Amino acid sequence: MSKKEEIPVATVRYRGLFDFSGLYNSMADWFKHYRYVLHEEMYKHKVPSPSGAEQELSWWAEEEVNEFIKFRMEVEFHLWDMTEIEVVKDGKKKQLTNARIEIKLKAVLIHDWQDRFEQSKFTRMLRSLYWSVIYRREATGFWTDMIYYRTLGLQAHIKQYLDLQTKWHAYEGYLGENR
Repeated sequence: MSKKEEIPVATVRYRGLFDFSGLYNSMADWFKHYRYVLHEEMYKHKVPSPSGAEQELSWWAEEEVNEFIKFRMEVEFHLWDMTEIEVVKDGKKKQLTNARIEIKLKAVLIHDWQDRFEQSKFTRMLRSLYWSVIYRREATGFWTDMIYYRTLGLQAHIKQYLDLQTKWHAYEGYLGENR
């Protein structure tokens, strides 16, 4: 059975006017850029109240790093008091969303994702030996840091899109990846 290490990374909260479809597409492009396979697990739209609609979305994306390690990122959106507003910008009409939004990001590091070491008692013993002696330092020192900082990069991407921070963030280029 594969082993999972869950790393709760970040939460982004915002209240105001923003382009939700643009944010949605921008985040999907971010995952595509880093070769993640993106899945939308849930899309729930609740009947609007006088203050606005409520939406919940749940995504997960995976990247196969090697034959033993897989990265999984989980994203949960929750929007309250959603109202669509038509705005004229540069002479063009554009639909923007006025809402409160919370985006939770979680990273998961999956070891032995193909369950290669589950066939017999001997292979399970080999996995524990491989994990405890050979792979533990690399997994905890390198792979955990990589998924953690990549998730911080997604958080910075979201904040930059929502104009919550400057164009530069503290971990930009940390993994040698520039976007």
